[in-house]
Amino acid sequence: MIPPAETPELRNIAIIAHVDHGKTTLVDQMFRQSGAVKQGRQMEERAMDSMDLERERGITIAAKNCSVVWHGVKINILDTPGHADFGGEVERALSMVDGAILLVDAAEGPLPQTRFVLGKALEMGLAMVVVLNKIDRDDARPAEVLNEIYDLFIDLGASDEQIEFPALYSVGRDGTCKGSMEEEGGDLTLLFETVIKTVGPPRFDPAEPFQMRVANLDYSDYLGRLAIGRVVHGTAHESDALVCIGRGGESRPLRVTRLQVYDGLEIRHVSAVGPGEIAILAGIEDVEIGDTICTREQPRALERITVDEPTVAMRFGANTSPLAGREGAIVQARKIRERLRKETLQNVSIQVEEQVDDSILVKGRGELQMAILIETMRREGFELTVGRPQILFKEENGQRLEPIERLFVDCPEALIGVVSEKLALRKGRMVNLVNHGSGRVRMEYSIPSRGLIGYRNEFLTDTRGAGILNTYLDGYEPYRGDFPSRLTGSLVADRAGDAVAYALFHLEPRGTLFIAPGDVVYRGMVIGEHSRDRDLIVNPCKTKKLTNMRASGRDDNILLAPVQPMTLERAIEFIKEDEAVEVTPKSIRLRKQELAASAR
Repeated sequence: MIPPAETPELRNIAIIAHVDHGKTTLVDQMFRQSGAVKQGRQMEERAMDSMDLERERGITIAAKNCSVVWHGVKINILDTPGHADFGGEVERALSMVDGAILLVDAAEGPLPQTRFVLGKALEMGLAMVVVLNKIDRDDARPAEVLNEIYDLFIDLGASDEQIEFPALYSVGRDGTCKGSMEEEGGDLTLLFETVIKTVGPPRFDPAEPFQMRVANLDYSDYLGRLAIGRVVHGTAHESDALVCIGRGGESRPLRVTRLQVYDGLEIRHVSAVGPGEIAILAGIEDVEIGDTICTREQPRALERITVDEPTVAMRFGANTSPLAGREGAIVQARKIRERLRKETLQNVSIQVEEQVDDSILVKGRGELQMAILIETMRREGFELTVGRPQILFKEENGQRLEPIERLFVDCPEALIGVVSEKLALRKGRMVNLVNHGSGRVRMEYSIPSRGLIGYRNEFLTDTRGAGILNTYLDGYEPYRGDFPSRLTGSLVADRAGDAVAYALFHLEPRGTLFIAPGDVVYRGMVIGEHSRDRDLIVNPCKTKKLTNMRASGRDDNILLAPVQPMTLERAIEFIKEDEAVEVTPKSIRLRKQELAASAR
């Protein structure tokens, strides 16, 4: 038997962390200090966040690949999302690497997403390098946070080798790293050397033929569909005749038209790729994530990538409001269906089911993932209608099970009462409460996923913006019982027209308005939140009756309360089961699913 071989001049690593702990900023500095950015060339901040939505929101949504070269060793780096809703991206990225840098904020410590991704990495047996970032913060507590990380590793069942991780201290923004808090901070040399020493080179079997598992897909106008993945065994050359083994074990022939690898932030054309390399292969149109590309002579499939099951579903459909087609270029249900099918090819954590009423049920990991998908489609010119998020239940031994989230709340000490009361109404159970004596507390809850739909905005209002919510999926438990999804009703317009300031002024005592004077309304459109628990049908177009009688005084100047702009996330959280969100490239409107009051 031939012993396994290694590719010593190569390392494949992922960078994993919670949202906003500084992953993408650290990668920027790794580029600069490794020479991946040519001298004199300008590089944008957070260069890996290439999507417009990522730059606007300051979060990573899609896993990205890049590479740096350090003293002759090429390090392929995968920057992964830090939000549990994009967990499918994380699972795909981890399938291509041998080790990971776990980045933890030295003040906040390991938060839910840290736990979620670290659990996945430890299950795969990846070597870990721990970096405590932002040690220059005034409230940094590196010693305590390091102990919390050790506790987390033990809690997640890490092996003895994994728990003996090297710990480094850094300020990612400044590009400094050191081995202890007492040392003087230098550049990132120590980080590069630790990665090369801790994470082993890719191993492969020289006797095995070429095998590559597809972990990502892309599209080029010139080359067509691109399959991205790690070469597990063997070597492939341009023009090779290979096969792609699909989900059912069927083989589809392909010819490699072009091979590319990552070189810094760019892609470089090569004539051959060897074992351990992350390659981009062109030459096949019909390919899915998880497929295996291998030789025709010895077609052997690798184990497919598996991702956690979806927990949330939303109904997508064509825009059927009276204003349909005015603002968007793509309004047909067929085009919406095609776009969602295309999304499932690139995102393994999204599933699509067609319904009998021509709508499409889209299943995913959470509200944020759905909101990002809708916002992306909206920017592409689509008009569509989406319903309220629904939780996906399981049936086991005749018992109904529901997804349960582990919720972490960080808020001022004085607000424990109001937060606890609201979460108890939503069937939340407090598991832990920690008071560091700093005026803020950290509470831990077990709560049904459906209890969090519509709660985030309420939480921000209750805590006056001073609270932080984080969650991860904790598993499934028996159904915990019903609770009201929303304690208020809706103000519903009874006719089409333009909203009038006089009418809105007299509607203000009834609740909170979502529209301003001059906005177009139609029958069945939700124009505000009623302060009572029932819907109220109103006339927002009512004008003041004018007579020829002269008044001794002048008319009162009408002053309306400013309207908070309706965001997509706020709209999705607000609507009830019989309501929907109308999404166009320019507007977000709320409406009843049945526009006519007599049909509701």
